[in-house]
Amino acid sequence: MPIPFRAILAFHATARAGSMVEASDSIGVTPSAISQQIQLLEAYFGMRLFSRTGRGVILTEAGERYFDLIRHEVERVANVTEEMRERHSYTVLNVRIAPTFANTWVLPRLPGFITANPDIELHVDATNEPPDYSREAIDLEIRHGSGGWPGLYTECLRDEEMSVLCAPGCASAGSLEIADLARFRLLHSVKNVVQWSHWFDAQGVAPPKGLQRALFDRAHMSIDMAVAGVGLALESDLTAQREIADGRLVRPMRHEKRVTQRSLWLVCPHQHLNRRKVQRFVDWLKATLVG
Repeated sequence: MPIPFRAILAFHATARAGSMVEASDSIGVTPSAISQQIQLLEAYFGMRLFSRTGRGVILTEAGERYFDLIRHEVERVANVTEEMRERHSYTVLNVRIAPTFANTWVLPRLPGFITANPDIELHVDATNEPPDYSREAIDLEIRHGSGGWPGLYTECLRDEEMSVLCAPGCASAGSLEIADLARFRLLHSVKNVVQWSHWFDAQGVAPPKGLQRALFDRAHMSIDMAVAGVGLALESDLTAQREIADGRLVRPMRHEKRVTQRSLWLVCPHQHLNRRKVQRFVDWLKATLVG
């Protein structure tokens, strides 16, 4: 009987994840395919490798012993395979970036990465649509959201401070009390993790009645409207960094407890971190964010 290599891969992924569903996400197959492959491997050995527990699985004693024997070898084969693939396609780096962060923060700084890495042909796709890594040639993402995508490597890039911002012609810095907000239109992006309701909760007050609002699909739209004097925007200091630095936006609240959101995530399959081109972009991104 030939060695069931697919079954070994399914076993390794399930043992790492503790769940057939998460294992199926990580290697791009269905949970039923994972189950079938594990049954095949158990038939090959003539022993049980997993026991079911709730929605997950745990290794039996035999499964633990087998996993200890193969885990480093399987990961080494995966790394070598990625290195060989990279030798063929190392010049192309496909990055998907949330549109607002791409437009307001990444693109103004991207010439630094391109200049420092002339051997990399960078392809940037600015969209919020999560890729199908099993079908699309995306190396990594900068994704906007609340995190927690199973089967993928996720790392929060930075905590963002949310504050009230407006054009200096609308209100001067440090000039407003919370009661004054009823005189202004409140602007925000519907896709922000932190909304005005969270901000009012952080201040320990209920929103004034009769507030005027304007909602936008993207944070940069809200920022642009604030610059135009339409109202007060609740946006990230990181996203509006350029407008704050050049004085087009100010913080009008006299007393404000700022709210922190975690919404910018580095996302990719775990094995993509072994690609040198990916690591070079990640290193540049983190260093630039700190700077």
